[in-house]
Amino acid sequence: MGKVFAVAESQGAEMLRSAGVPSGTDLIVAGAKARPADRKDAKPIDLSIIIPTLNAGALLGETAHALQEITEVLSVEIIVSDGGSSDDTLKRAEALGLKTIVSPRGRGTQLSHGAREARGRWLLFLHADTTLEPFWSTTVTSFMRNKSNAMKAAHFTLALDDASNAARRVEVLANWRARRLGLPYGDQGLLISRPFYNLLVGYLDIPIMEDVDMVRRIGRRNLVELPATATTSAARYRRDGYWLRPIRNLFILTLYFMGVSPRRLARLYG
Repeated sequence: MGKVFAVAESQGAEMLRSAGVPSGTDLIVAGAKARPADRKDAKPIDLSIIIPTLNAGALLGETAHALQEITEVLSVEIIVSDGGSSDDTLKRAEALGLKTIVSPRGRGTQLSHGAREARGRWLLFLHADTTLEPFWSTTVTSFMRNKSNAMKAAHFTLALDDASNAARRVEVLANWRARRLGLPYGDQGLLISRPFYNLLVGYLDIPIMEDVDMVRRIGRRNLVELPATATTSAARYRRDGYWLRPIRNLFILTLYFMGVSPRRLARLYG
């Protein structure tokens, strides 16, 4: 799954050169319906921030609050793509003034649906349990305004909301993996221009590994680490163990690279 669209790192640069895509030009995937941004009377949007949610009502307030600073310098929309929450996620999102859509459950599917609704020239995908540090908008705005980044993507430096040494160890390993292997996970966010996203076909409708699949198609040489921190919840590590969860994640990642299908991996992951 996903191999049809996979772009080998050695071929990534050649693909972008041969594409002949002018910077700042929107591309429409063949067969896709026109986005709201394609209407001549639509208000231009600089950045669409897409947040997939599932029973994340208690998390949205802090996440959304951290995003407000960029609205002072750019035209921004924030889209909550919900996978069928049974809590008050949608009500809280609407109370915060966020746009909401309902999608079939699955992070890859929700991200894809959110992107189709987005009107921005740039897209920022962010998890609901992730909070960006103050002044992150300066870094993001600078990246967006650099024309040489039109066919690149960026991610944040990962931090966990836990003061333990075990959390620091996970952070070091995760940031090393992103820098050296070009494999940032979804909790590090992903900033990408609309033309580049469309050129890569976007997120695929797969139940797991949607973030790894996406960054592999982007290519390590086209990924940039932003000098800003994204702090994500350590609840999963506290629940599953700071040793056991990384080992399990590595096991699943290894099976994925060996060709095991994401649907089978999802069953193993639980």
